[in-house]
Amino acid sequence: MTGPLSGVRVIDLTTMVSGPLCTMTLADQGADVVKVESPGGGDYSRQVATRRGGFSASFLNNNRNKRSIVLDLKQTSAREVLRSMVREADVFIQNFRPGVAERMGLGHEALRAIEPRLVYVSIAGFGFDGPFADRPVFDPLVQALSGLTTIQGGSDDERPRLVRTILPDKLTAIQASQAICAALFARERQGQGQHVRLSMLDTLVAFLWRSDMGGHTFVGDELGAETAQSFIDLIYETADGYISVALMQDKHWRGFARVMDRPELLDDPRFLTPALRETNKDARTRLTQQILLPTRRDQVLALLEAADIPCAPVLTRTEMREHPQIVANGILEQWDHPVAGPLRQARQPARFSAHPAVPTRGAPALGEHTVEILSQAGLGSGEIDAMLASGAAQGPVAATPGAADA
Repeated sequence: MTGPLSGVRVIDLTTMVSGPLCTMTLADQGADVVKVESPGGGDYSRQVATRRGGFSASFLNNNRNKRSIVLDLKQTSAREVLRSMVREADVFIQNFRPGVAERMGLGHEALRAIEPRLVYVSIAGFGFDGPFADRPVFDPLVQALSGLTTIQGGSDDERPRLVRTILPDKLTAIQASQAICAALFARERQGQGQHVRLSMLDTLVAFLWRSDMGGHTFVGDELGAETAQSFIDLIYETADGYISVALMQDKHWRGFARVMDRPELLDDPRFLTPALRETNKDARTRLTQQILLPTRRDQVLALLEAADIPCAPVLTRTEMREHPQIVANGILEQWDHPVAGPLRQARQPARFSAHPAVPTRGAPALGEHTVEILSQAGLGSGEIDAMLASGAAQGPVAATPGAADA
Protein backbone atom coordinates (compact mmCIF):
# COMPACT_ATOMS: atom_id res chain seq x y z
CA MET A 1 0.00 0.00 0.00
CA THR A 2 0.99 3.61 -0.49
CA GLY A 3 0.18 6.46 1.86
CA PRO A 4 1.84 8.66 4.47
CA LEU A 5 1.73 5.83 7.04
CA SER A 6 3.11 3.17 4.71
CA GLY A 7 5.47 0.93 6.68
CA VAL A 8 3.66 1.43 9.99
CA ARG A 9 2.24 -1.79 11.47
CA VAL A 10 -0.69 -1.62 13.87
CA ILE A 11 -1.99 -4.45 16.04
CA ASP A 12 -5.65 -3.71 16.70
CA LEU A 13 -7.57 -5.45 19.48
CA THR A 14 -10.45 -2.96 19.47
CA THR A 15 -14.12 -3.61 18.73
CA MET A 16 -17.30 -1.69 17.93
CA VAL A 17 -16.57 1.85 16.61
CA SER A 18 -14.17 4.11 18.54
CA GLY A 19 -11.13 1.83 18.11
CA PRO A 20 -11.97 0.36 14.70
CA LEU A 21 -12.67 3.78 13.15
CA CYS A 22 -9.38 5.05 14.58
CA THR A 23 -7.42 2.18 13.06
CA MET A 24 -9.31 2.36 9.76
CA THR A 25 -8.16 5.98 9.51
CA LEU A 26 -4.59 4.75 9.90
CA ALA A 27 -5.18 1.93 7.39
CA ASP A 28 -6.69 4.34 4.87
CA GLN A 29 -3.48 6.36 5.20
CA GLY A 30 -1.32 3.36 4.42
CA ALA A 31 -0.69 1.57 7.73
CA ASP A 32 -0.77 -2.24 7.84
CA VAL A 33 -3.52 -2.85 10.41
CA VAL A 34 -3.81 -6.38 11.79
CA LYS A 35 -7.22 -6.78 13.40
CA VAL A 36 -7.07 -9.40 16.14
CA GLU A 37 -10.51 -10.93 16.74
CA SER A 38 -11.84 -13.54 19.11
CA PRO A 39 -13.33 -16.87 17.98
CA GLY A 40 -17.08 -17.25 18.01
CA GLY A 41 -17.98 -14.21 15.96
CA GLY A 42 -15.19 -11.67 16.27
CA ASP A 43 -15.97 -7.98 16.50
CA TYR A 44 -19.58 -7.61 17.71
CA SER A 45 -20.26 -5.07 14.96
CA ARG A 46 -20.11 -7.97 12.48
CA GLN A 47 -23.45 -9.14 13.89
CA VAL A 48 -25.57 -5.98 13.79
CA ALA A 49 -28.37 -5.15 11.36
CA THR A 50 -28.29 -3.65 7.84
CA ARG A 51 -26.48 -6.50 6.14
CA ARG A 52 -25.66 -8.04 2.79
CA GLY A 53 -23.61 -11.11 1.96
CA GLY A 54 -23.15 -11.77 5.67
CA PHE A 55 -21.43 -8.42 6.27
CA SER A 56 -22.97 -5.61 8.30
CA ALA A 57 -22.72 -2.06 7.01
CA SER A 58 -21.27 -1.00 10.37
CA PHE A 59 -18.40 -3.47 10.12
CA LEU A 60 -17.72 -2.61 6.48
CA ASN A 61 -17.70 1.13 7.19
CA ASN A 62 -15.18 0.90 10.06
CA ASN A 63 -12.82 -1.90 9.02
CA ARG A 64 -11.75 -1.56 5.41
CA ASN A 65 -8.09 -1.90 4.46
CA LYS A 66 -7.36 -4.21 7.43
CA ARG A 67 -6.31 -7.83 7.79
CA SER A 68 -8.10 -10.16 10.23
CA ILE A 69 -6.56 -12.85 12.42
CA VAL A 70 -8.55 -14.89 14.94
CA LEU A 71 -6.73 -15.72 18.18
CA ASP A 72 -8.20 -17.19 21.35
CA LEU A 73 -6.33 -15.02 23.85
CA LYS A 74 -7.52 -17.22 26.70
CA GLN A 75 -4.95 -19.73 25.48
CA THR A 76 -1.27 -19.30 26.32
CA SER A 77 -0.07 -20.15 22.82
CA ALA A 78 -2.25 -17.43 21.29
CA ARG A 79 -0.96 -14.81 23.71
CA GLU A 80 2.60 -15.88 22.96
CA VAL A 81 2.00 -15.43 19.24
CA LEU A 82 0.54 -11.99 19.86
CA ARG A 83 3.57 -11.02 21.93
CA SER A 84 5.85 -12.20 19.12
CA MET A 85 3.88 -10.01 16.68
CA VAL A 86 4.57 -7.01 18.91
CA ARG A 87 8.28 -7.26 18.06
CA GLU A 88 7.47 -6.13 14.51
CA ALA A 89 4.74 -3.65 15.44
CA ASP A 90 4.76 0.11 15.77
CA VAL A 91 1.34 0.55 17.43
CA PHE A 92 -0.72 -1.67 19.73
CA ILE A 93 -4.26 -0.49 20.50
CA GLN A 94 -6.97 -1.96 22.73
CA ASN A 95 -10.27 -0.77 24.21
CA PHE A 96 -10.84 -3.35 26.96
CA ARG A 97 -12.16 -2.18 30.30
CA PRO A 98 -9.31 -0.79 32.45
CA GLY A 99 -7.18 -3.59 33.90
CA VAL A 100 -8.28 -6.35 31.51
CA ALA A 101 -5.25 -6.14 29.22
CA GLU A 102 -2.91 -6.19 32.23
CA ARG A 103 -4.56 -9.33 33.61
CA MET A 104 -4.02 -11.01 30.24
CA GLY A 105 -0.34 -10.10 30.26
CA LEU A 106 -0.93 -7.64 27.42
CA GLY A 107 -0.63 -4.36 29.32
CA HIS A 108 1.61 -1.55 28.20
CA GLU A 109 4.48 -2.40 30.58
CA ALA A 110 4.58 -6.03 29.47
CA LEU A 111 4.50 -5.24 25.76
CA ARG A 112 6.86 -2.28 25.88
CA ALA A 113 9.32 -4.51 27.69
CA ILE A 114 9.29 -6.57 24.48
CA GLU A 115 9.44 -3.55 22.14
CA PRO A 116 10.40 -0.25 23.85
CA ARG A 117 9.60 1.73 20.70
CA LEU A 118 6.00 0.53 20.75
CA VAL A 119 3.24 3.14 20.86
CA TYR A 120 0.69 1.48 23.16
CA VAL A 121 -2.82 2.95 23.08
CA SER A 122 -5.60 2.37 25.61
CA ILE A 123 -9.13 3.65 24.92
CA ALA A 124 -11.59 3.64 27.81
CA GLY A 125 -15.21 4.65 28.10
CA PHE A 126 -15.44 6.69 31.29
CA GLY A 127 -11.71 6.91 32.02
CA PHE A 128 -9.12 4.91 33.95
CA ASP A 129 -9.86 6.05 37.50
CA GLY A 130 -12.89 7.01 39.52
CA PRO A 131 -16.23 5.39 40.40
CA PHE A 132 -17.32 4.84 36.78
CA ALA A 133 -14.02 3.49 35.42
CA ASP A 134 -14.98 -0.19 35.60
CA ARG A 135 -18.53 0.21 34.33
CA PRO A 136 -19.70 -1.02 30.93
CA VAL A 137 -20.17 1.91 28.58
CA PHE A 138 -21.98 2.75 25.39
CA ASP A 139 -22.26 6.03 23.52
CA PRO A 140 -25.58 7.26 25.04
CA LEU A 141 -24.15 6.90 28.55
CA VAL A 142 -21.22 9.15 27.68
CA GLN A 143 -23.57 11.69 26.11
CA ALA A 144 -25.54 11.67 29.37
CA LEU A 145 -22.60 11.95 31.78
CA SER A 146 -20.77 14.62 29.76
CA GLY A 147 -23.71 17.03 29.74
CA LEU A 148 -24.21 16.76 25.99
CA THR A 149 -27.82 15.59 26.36
CA THR A 150 -28.67 18.68 28.42
CA ILE A 151 -26.92 20.94 25.92
CA GLN A 152 -28.88 19.26 23.14
CA GLY A 153 -32.09 19.79 25.11
CA GLY A 154 -31.47 23.53 25.06
CA SER A 155 -31.50 24.38 28.78
CA ASP A 156 -31.33 22.75 32.18
CA ASP A 157 -35.13 22.93 32.42
CA GLU A 158 -35.87 21.13 29.15
CA ARG A 159 -35.97 17.39 28.61
CA PRO A 160 -32.43 16.18 27.79
CA ARG A 161 -31.97 14.82 24.28
CA LEU A 162 -29.46 12.50 22.66
CA VAL A 163 -27.57 13.52 19.57
CA ARG A 164 -28.84 10.92 17.13
CA THR A 165 -25.44 9.73 16.05
CA ILE A 166 -22.70 8.11 18.10
CA LEU A 167 -20.72 11.31 18.51
CA PRO A 168 -18.49 10.25 21.46
CA ASP A 169 -17.37 7.08 19.68
CA LYS A 170 -16.48 8.84 16.47
CA LEU A 171 -14.84 11.86 18.10
CA THR A 172 -12.71 9.52 20.20
CA ALA A 173 -11.65 7.68 17.04
CA ILE A 174 -10.49 10.92 15.44
CA GLN A 175 -8.71 12.04 18.63
CA ALA A 176 -7.01 8.66 18.99
CA SER A 177 -5.75 8.59 15.40
CA GLN A 178 -4.28 12.07 15.83
CA ALA A 179 -2.66 11.10 19.14
CA ILE A 180 -1.11 8.00 17.58
CA CYS A 181 0.45 10.05 14.81
CA ALA A 182 1.78 12.52 17.40
CA ALA A 183 3.31 9.65 19.40
CA LEU A 184 4.89 8.18 16.25
CA PHE A 185 6.34 11.60 15.39
CA ALA A 186 7.75 11.91 18.93
CA ARG A 187 9.26 8.45 18.57
CA GLU A 188 11.06 9.51 15.42
CA ARG A 189 12.54 12.47 17.29
CA GLN A 190 13.24 10.81 20.65
CA GLY A 191 13.67 7.14 19.74
CA GLN A 192 11.18 5.62 22.19
CA GLY A 193 7.53 4.70 22.36
CA GLN A 194 5.02 5.58 25.03
CA HIS A 195 1.60 4.79 26.49
CA VAL A 196 -1.25 6.91 25.09
CA ARG A 197 -4.45 6.86 27.13
CA LEU A 198 -7.74 8.53 26.27
CA SER A 199 -11.39 8.02 27.06
CA MET A 200 -14.65 8.78 25.35
CA LEU A 201 -15.69 10.92 28.32
CA ASP A 202 -12.47 12.97 28.29
CA THR A 203 -12.80 13.49 24.56
CA LEU A 204 -16.41 14.64 24.67
CA VAL A 205 -16.01 17.02 27.61
CA ALA A 206 -13.02 18.63 25.87
CA PHE A 207 -15.04 18.86 22.66
CA LEU A 208 -17.97 20.55 24.41
CA TRP A 209 -15.76 23.03 26.24
CA ARG A 210 -14.72 24.69 22.99
CA SER A 211 -18.15 26.21 22.38
CA ASP A 212 -20.76 25.19 24.96
CA MET A 213 -19.21 25.83 28.37
CA GLY A 214 -18.70 29.59 28.39
CA GLY A 215 -20.87 29.88 31.49
CA HIS A 216 -18.43 27.63 33.37
CA THR A 217 -15.14 29.04 32.16
CA PHE A 218 -14.64 31.99 34.52
CA VAL A 219 -13.88 30.60 37.96
CA GLY A 220 -16.06 32.24 40.58
CA ASP A 221 -18.58 33.48 38.02
CA GLU A 222 -20.15 30.19 36.96
CA LEU A 223 -23.79 30.07 35.91
CA GLY A 224 -26.02 28.28 38.41
CA ALA A 225 -28.33 27.00 35.69
CA GLU A 226 -28.31 27.19 31.93
CA THR A 227 -31.37 28.80 30.37
CA ALA A 228 -32.48 28.53 26.79
CA GLN A 229 -31.03 31.27 24.64
CA SER A 230 -33.45 30.34 21.92
CA PHE A 231 -36.38 28.03 21.52
CA ILE A 232 -35.69 27.82 17.78
CA ASP A 233 -32.44 26.44 16.44
CA LEU A 234 -30.89 27.65 13.22
CA ILE A 235 -33.14 25.46 11.09
CA TYR A 236 -35.96 27.48 9.56
CA GLU A 237 -39.12 26.34 7.86
CA THR A 238 -40.17 27.76 4.51
CA ALA A 239 -43.39 27.16 2.62
CA ASP A 240 -41.93 24.08 0.89
CA GLY A 241 -38.95 22.87 2.89
CA TYR A 242 -36.28 23.70 5.45
CA ILE A 243 -33.13 25.78 5.30
CA SER A 244 -30.34 26.85 7.63
CA VAL A 245 -29.30 30.49 7.77
CA ALA A 246 -26.46 31.86 9.91
CA LEU A 247 -26.83 35.60 10.47
CA MET A 248 -23.65 35.96 12.48
CA GLN A 249 -21.93 39.14 11.40
CA ASP A 250 -23.20 42.71 10.94
CA LYS A 251 -22.94 42.40 7.16
CA HIS A 252 -25.08 39.27 7.22
CA TRP A 253 -27.78 40.95 9.31
CA ARG A 254 -27.77 44.01 7.05
CA GLY A 255 -27.89 41.82 3.96
CA PHE A 256 -30.79 39.80 5.35
CA ALA A 257 -32.77 42.99 6.10
CA ARG A 258 -32.12 44.20 2.57
CA VAL A 259 -32.98 41.08 0.58
CA MET A 260 -36.08 40.39 2.69
CA ASP A 261 -37.18 44.04 2.37
CA ARG A 262 -37.29 44.50 6.13
CA PRO A 263 -35.34 47.74 6.77
CA GLU A 264 -36.90 48.10 10.23
CA LEU A 265 -34.64 45.27 11.44
CA LEU A 266 -31.68 47.63 11.28
CA ASP A 267 -33.30 50.10 13.69
CA ASP A 268 -34.56 47.54 16.19
CA PRO A 269 -32.69 48.27 19.47
CA ARG A 270 -32.56 44.53 20.27
CA PHE A 271 -30.42 43.77 17.24
CA LEU A 272 -28.07 46.73 16.81
CA THR A 273 -24.86 44.85 17.65
CA PRO A 274 -23.63 41.25 17.56
CA ALA A 275 -23.73 41.14 21.38
CA LEU A 276 -27.33 42.39 21.46
CA ARG A 277 -28.36 39.92 18.77
CA GLU A 278 -26.88 37.12 20.88
CA THR A 279 -28.49 38.38 24.08
CA ASN A 280 -31.82 38.57 22.28
CA LYS A 281 -31.28 35.36 20.34
CA ASP A 282 -34.74 33.96 20.98
CA ALA A 283 -36.47 37.09 19.70
CA ARG A 284 -34.13 37.22 16.70
CA THR A 285 -34.62 33.59 15.68
CA ARG A 286 -38.38 33.77 16.15
CA LEU A 287 -38.56 36.87 13.96
CA THR A 288 -36.27 35.28 11.37
CA GLN A 289 -38.58 32.26 11.25
CA GLN A 290 -41.62 34.51 10.84
CA ILE A 291 -39.99 36.29 7.90
CA LEU A 292 -38.88 33.08 6.16
CA LEU A 293 -42.02 30.98 6.65
CA PRO A 294 -44.00 32.37 3.63
CA THR A 295 -41.03 32.07 1.24
CA ARG A 296 -40.21 29.28 -1.21
CA ARG A 297 -37.07 27.36 -0.29
CA ASP A 298 -35.10 27.59 -3.55
CA GLN A 299 -36.13 31.18 -4.22
CA VAL A 300 -35.10 32.50 -0.84
CA LEU A 301 -31.85 30.51 -0.93
CA ALA A 302 -31.03 32.16 -4.27
CA LEU A 303 -31.65 35.61 -2.75
CA LEU A 304 -29.52 34.85 0.31
CA GLU A 305 -26.70 33.34 -1.76
CA ALA A 306 -26.62 36.40 -4.03
CA ALA A 307 -26.17 38.57 -0.94
CA ASP A 308 -23.34 36.30 0.32
CA ILE A 309 -25.34 35.33 3.41
CA PRO A 310 -24.35 31.91 4.84
CA CYS A 311 -27.17 29.50 4.07
CA ALA A 312 -27.85 25.96 2.90
CA PRO A 313 -30.77 23.66 2.22
CA VAL A 314 -31.62 21.03 4.82
CA LEU A 315 -31.18 17.68 3.08
CA THR A 316 -32.32 14.16 3.75
CA ARG A 317 -29.68 11.43 3.63
CA THR A 318 -30.75 10.51 0.10
CA GLU A 319 -30.64 14.14 -1.04
CA MET A 320 -27.24 14.61 0.59
CA ARG A 321 -25.51 11.86 -1.33
CA GLU A 322 -26.85 13.28 -4.64
CA HIS A 323 -26.18 16.95 -3.93
CA PRO A 324 -23.86 18.68 -6.45
CA GLN A 325 -21.46 19.81 -3.70
CA ILE A 326 -21.06 16.27 -2.39
CA VAL A 327 -20.53 15.02 -5.93
CA ALA A 328 -18.06 17.79 -6.79
CA ASN A 329 -15.97 17.04 -3.71
CA GLY A 330 -15.83 13.35 -4.59
CA ILE A 331 -16.67 12.50 -0.99
CA LEU A 332 -18.51 9.29 -1.81
CA GLU A 333 -16.87 6.44 -3.67
CA GLN A 334 -18.29 3.23 -5.09
CA TRP A 335 -16.39 -0.02 -5.40
CA ASP A 336 -17.02 -3.76 -5.26
CA HIS A 337 -16.51 -5.79 -2.11
CA PRO A 338 -15.74 -9.43 -3.02
CA VAL A 339 -18.58 -10.73 -0.82
CA ALA A 340 -20.88 -7.84 0.11
CA GLY A 341 -21.03 -6.57 -3.47
CA PRO A 342 -21.15 -2.96 -4.67
CA LEU A 343 -20.59 -0.50 -1.82
CA ARG A 344 -20.86 3.24 -1.42
CA GLN A 345 -18.57 4.70 1.26
CA ALA A 346 -17.12 8.04 2.26
CA ARG A 347 -13.43 8.47 1.49
CA GLN A 348 -10.98 9.71 4.08
CA PRO A 349 -11.41 13.50 4.36
CA ALA A 350 -7.68 14.32 4.32
CA ARG A 351 -5.89 14.06 0.99
CA PHE A 352 -2.11 14.20 0.70
CA SER A 353 -0.40 15.78 -2.29
CA ALA A 354 2.69 13.59 -1.94
CA HIS A 355 0.78 10.34 -1.47
CA PRO A 356 -1.87 8.98 -3.80
CA ALA A 357 -4.97 7.52 -2.25
CA VAL A 358 -4.53 4.06 -0.77
CA PRO A 359 -6.26 1.45 -2.94
CA THR A 360 -9.40 0.32 -1.16
CA ARG A 361 -9.46 -3.21 0.20
CA GLY A 362 -12.72 -4.42 1.64
CA ALA A 363 -13.27 -5.17 5.31
CA PRO A 364 -11.97 -8.71 5.92
CA ALA A 365 -13.88 -11.87 6.61
CA LEU A 366 -13.36 -13.20 10.13
CA GLY A 367 -9.91 -14.81 10.27
CA GLU A 368 -9.34 -14.20 6.56
CA HIS A 369 -5.62 -13.57 7.07
CA THR A 370 -4.90 -15.79 10.06
CA VAL A 371 -2.54 -18.19 8.28
CA GLU A 372 -0.78 -15.37 6.44
CA ILE A 373 -0.18 -13.38 9.62
CA LEU A 374 0.96 -16.42 11.63
CA SER A 375 3.43 -17.21 8.89
CA GLN A 376 4.72 -13.62 8.96
CA ALA A 377 5.10 -13.99 12.75
CA GLY A 378 7.61 -16.78 12.11
CA LEU A 379 5.48 -19.88 12.68
CA GLY A 380 6.06 -22.89 10.49
CA SER A 381 3.28 -24.83 8.82
CA GLY A 382 3.29 -27.47 11.55
CA GLU A 383 2.97 -24.88 14.30
CA ILE A 384 0.17 -23.15 12.42
CA ASP A 385 -1.68 -26.42 11.97
CA ALA A 386 -1.33 -27.15 15.68
CA MET A 387 -2.75 -23.76 16.64
CA LEU A 388 -5.68 -24.18 14.27
CA ALA A 389 -6.34 -27.67 15.60
CA SER A 390 -6.29 -26.53 19.23
CA GLY A 391 -8.54 -23.56 18.57
CA ALA A 392 -5.86 -21.11 19.69
CA ALA A 393 -6.18 -19.65 16.21
CA GLN A 394 -8.93 -19.83 13.63
CA GLY A 395 -8.78 -19.67 9.88
CA PRO A 396 -11.17 -17.98 7.46
CA VAL A 397 -14.83 -18.08 8.49
CA ALA A 398 -17.42 -17.30 5.86
CA ALA A 399 -19.67 -14.39 6.77
CA THR A 400 -23.01 -15.63 8.06
CA PRO A 401 -26.03 -14.13 6.32
CA GLY A 402 -28.55 -12.55 8.67
CA ALA A 403 -32.24 -11.90 8.35
CA ALA A 404 -31.57 -8.64 6.57
CA ASP A 405 -29.65 -10.50 3.87
CA ALA A 406 -32.77 -12.14 2.55
